[in-house]
Amino acid sequence: MSRVLPGTQSVEQMREILSREDLTRTWLGHLDEIGDPPFWVSLPRPDDAAPEFLDLGVPHDEFDKLVWLLPHAERTPGVWWLLERASHSVVRTIGQIEAPPGFPTLPREFGELRRYFYFFVLLAVRPHTLAFHQQLGIPEPISRRTLVDIGRKMSVHRKNHGKGGIDTPSWLTHHMRGQLYQLGRLQFERCHLGDRFLEPINAAGVPFGPDDVALSVHITDFSGPLSPAACDAAFVQVKPFFDAYFPETPARIAICISWMLDPQLDDYMASLSNIIRFKNRFRLAYIPRANNLGIQQFVFGMLDAEIDELPQATSLERAVVAHIVAGKDWHGGAGWLEL
Repeated sequence: MSRVLPGTQSVEQMREILSREDLTRTWLGHLDEIGDPPFWVSLPRPDDAAPEFLDLGVPHDEFDKLVWLLPHAERTPGVWWLLERASHSVVRTIGQIEAPPGFPTLPREFGELRRYFYFFVLLAVRPHTLAFHQQLGIPEPISRRTLVDIGRKMSVHRKNHGKGGIDTPSWLTHHMRGQLYQLGRLQFERCHLGDRFLEPINAAGVPFGPDDVALSVHITDFSGPLSPAACDAAFVQVKPFFDAYFPETPARIAICISWMLDPQLDDYMASLSNIIRFKNRFRLAYIPRANNLGIQQFVFGMLDAEIDELPQATSLERAVVAHIVAGKDWHGGAGWLEL
């Protein structure tokens, strides 16, 4: 195939590029299976894009780049074809707990767009997400605070990789499908539980089955202290919110899988620290596999840094490094609580 500028590939060229690697080939098969979207896919014009970027919390220094890379049906036909089908994959599962196939890492032929393409998919899905929220009667401030996580994940990408892009775009489809909501300091996502949670929950005398809906708790970056007061204020909102807007699945159980729930943190941090007090809200269900890179990513970013290059300014930073230097592993924890 002759060389073409990134982003200008035809539909045929785009399909050939995606067919080269296993993950993108499998995803292409999924997109072919679901077919053309039964709705009109659109993006804002360059002159109108900035307000929509603001609504998603996009960092201002990304605006010019995003406008420059905006896909267009005629100028970037292959990219637009992929945008339509990727948007369809998400929109068709709005309201469902089960997620569509995740977004694979895109090939290098996308050029700089490979780090930003999924932002445009999420932007195209946004009107459908808001329509779902409005249908349920979800207040506009909660919709807005939920979807600004898109911009936050662009800041996280720069923290982790030192350059622009969007971090964990597949994770953001949970927001776009109407399953996850920001309530104060925390996010709460509707989910089903597997045996590793169900067994300890049932053993504690709480009847809960695989078809019941639980709420997974998530802690956002760049959102201020994880203080007990802020967490209390978030948990106070949970039952009224989900019982009102999802009455068919009343809120009963919340779970959390996080590096913050690692019992080993007790060996390093004060009992009244925010992290320990957050951890102690939950009853431990199980200990995940070792994952030093996970805690390093969330505490420091700096994914390519050597252990001796990491900052040591806080007690948490010192604890993370000291534990690893001592030859030990961080595991995180998986916990649950009754609402």
